[in-house]
Amino acid sequence: MNKLGQLYEQLALSYLQQQGLSLVQQNFQCKTGEIDLIMRDGATLVFIEVKYRASTAFGGALAAVSYSKQQKLLRSCRWYLQQFRLSDQPCRLDVLAIEGAAPYQYQWLKNAISQ
Repeated sequence: MNKLGQLYEQLALSYLQQQGLSLVQQNFQCKTGEIDLIMRDGATLVFIEVKYRASTAFGGALAAVSYSKQQKLLRSCRWYLQQFRLSDQPCRLDVLAIEGAAPYQYQWLKNAISQ
């Protein structure tokens, strides 16, 4: 991951911690892809895709999460749950979009991607 990507993931982590979530793992990689952040929201395990775009032209950060990216994320989440034997664990897949320049605009879509 490049330094700019790390910066925005750190901003996302800080923002989500301020919202009451706690970090489980960052940059989880497996054969099916990568999960930017894995956090807990109470009893729920939350997989988070972080996207940054400098402007909202061409749809902004949310538009960057294509259908193929969503499918890849779902496969990675399933792999994580199987590897750690968490199939009964309540979970969701969120997208945190960060746009603009400081002060950044955050758009957090809970349960943004589902099967």
